[in-house]
Amino acid sequence: MNRIIFLISVVFVLLISVGCTKEEAEPVSGETDVIEESVENEVEEEVEEAPANTYPLTGIGTDDLVDQRTVAVMVNNDPKARPQSGLHKADIVFEVLAEGNITRFLAIFQSETPEKIGPVRSARDYYIELSKGYDAFYVAHGYSPDAEQMLRAGEVDSINGMAYDGILFKRAKFRKAPHNSYITFENIMKGATENNYATTHDIKPLLFKDANELDSISGEAAEAVKVAYSKANFTIVDYKYDTEKQKYYRYAGNELTEDLDSKEPVLLDNIFVVETTHQVLDSAGRREVDLTSGGDAYLIQRGTLQEVQWKNVDGRILPYLQNEPVEFVPGKTWVNIVETLEDVTFSGATN
Repeated sequence: MNRIIFLISVVFVLLISVGCTKEEAEPVSGETDVIEESVENEVEEEVEEAPANTYPLTGIGTDDLVDQRTVAVMVNNDPKARPQSGLHKADIVFEVLAEGNITRFLAIFQSETPEKIGPVRSARDYYIELSKGYDAFYVAHGYSPDAEQMLRAGEVDSINGMAYDGILFKRAKFRKAPHNSYITFENIMKGATENNYATTHDIKPLLFKDANELDSISGEAAEAVKVAYSKANFTIVDYKYDTEKQKYYRYAGNELTEDLDSKEPVLLDNIFVVETTHQVLDSAGRREVDLTSGGDAYLIQRGTLQEVQWKNVDGRILPYLQNEPVEFVPGKTWVNIVETLEDVTFSGATN
């Protein structure tokens, strides 16, 4: 009798164990759906669609259209014109000596459009030539005799403050002429439309490095770079590399280059310093600047400096090494055109 009771107990325990195991093996209602949904979400997060387009002068991806015509604006760099407006939005800025030891900027806009730009200054023939390489709509206020001849001949599409002062170009009350002429981007487009100039176009893109090439840029350490257009402090340009942002800040006369209104700094991914022949032509100090012969240059990216050469390719000043083009880092570019690379010094740290 006891044996029978024992066997019944054993069978009962085994049945309970099997039942528990079955319950544990079966997922809780809805658990499978949750797991599958989680896996699907993980896959969706890992696969990001590439932007539909790429801005041609910065190499940065975007889903927006990229057919905005390039606009090139002459910007004043006299100390009385600082800080300027709009430079932080430019894709490329060319800095070249005008008269004396003061440079002027040719700011080229395509991927971004600032609300206003200025102070706007007068045209020179070599700045007009630089704008041609980008088929830019050229904006200036005033001109030298040679530049006036080029503009009147229609070598580039342009508007000038000499014809539109007080109309498209406005004078700021807080500065004195010739350091107070400003223009909004809206008025630039209005001027182009009124003169039947194109406001969209297809522009040939610059060459940019792929993401997997950015960590392998070689060269000498250059986290601090100085370009001295003369011994006067207000003509000296400093670039300081921010290792976290992986961009360069620009300083002029020891003051940060930032936007007058927004206080946003100019942040640069490429600094291209080009050595070329300058010649003073007249008593006013007007210059001839060689933009065609090619020569030595420095290309500064990601805290390093590489010795390269420059060539004029279809009107564009571009870096080359052993006759092969050197790509830019995606982002914004500043081009300093100097009489000699001896005016450029650099070191590995900013402190």
